[in-house]
Amino acid sequence: MKNIVVLVSGSGTNLQRIIDTIEAGEIQNAKVALVVADRECFGLERAKNHNIENILIPRGKNFSSELAKVIPQNTDLIVLAGFLSILKPEFCENWNGKIINIHPALLPKFGGKGMWGMNVHNAVIEAKETESGATVHFVTPGIDEGEAILQKSFEVTAEDTPETLAQKVHQIEYEIFPLAINKVLGN
Repeated sequence: MKNIVVLVSGSGTNLQRIIDTIEAGEIQNAKVALVVADRECFGLERAKNHNIENILIPRGKNFSSELAKVIPQNTDLIVLAGFLSILKPEFCENWNGKIINIHPALLPKFGGKGMWGMNVHNAVIEAKETESGATVHFVTPGIDEGEAILQKSFEVTAEDTPETLAQKVHQIEYEIFPLAINKVLGN
C-alpha cells in the first residue's frame, strides 16, 4: 500500500477527488495517510470526515521545517492540492521526484509567483489566449518550474470569463489528477 500525504490550503475539492478515486479503485494500492493544512480550511474537515490523520501547521517562515517533522518516512508521494504556501528549496530537494502539484494553467505559461486561482484565469483572459487547461507537475525549488507529468487543454471562447475558465479548469483537474498520481506511483 502506497502512502500519500496531501497538502491543502482551501476547501479540499481536489483532496476529495483523490479520496473518492482511491475508494473507487481508480487509484490503486494507495491511501491518503495524512492531510496537512497551512491554515484553517475545509480540507481539514474532509480529512476528518474520512478518518484521515490531519494536522494544521500555520504558514510562516518555519513551515517547511515543521512540515518535514510530520511527514512519515514511508511516504511515497506528497500531493499539493490547492496548496498555496511556497515550500523551501531544501524540502523540495529532499523529496525530489516525490512531490507533485496541480496548476490551473498550461505551464510553462501563467506559472510562478502570484499565479494561483483567479489570478491565473484573469491573466489568461487578458492575454487573449485561445486555450487554457491544467498541468500536474513535479515540485522543484523553482515555483511551477518542475517537469510536467500530465496536461490537458480546452479552447477558450470569446464568451469565457475568469469564472467560466475556473469551472472548466476544475473539471480538467478532477480528470487528470488521479491519472497523474497513478503514473507517478507506477500504477
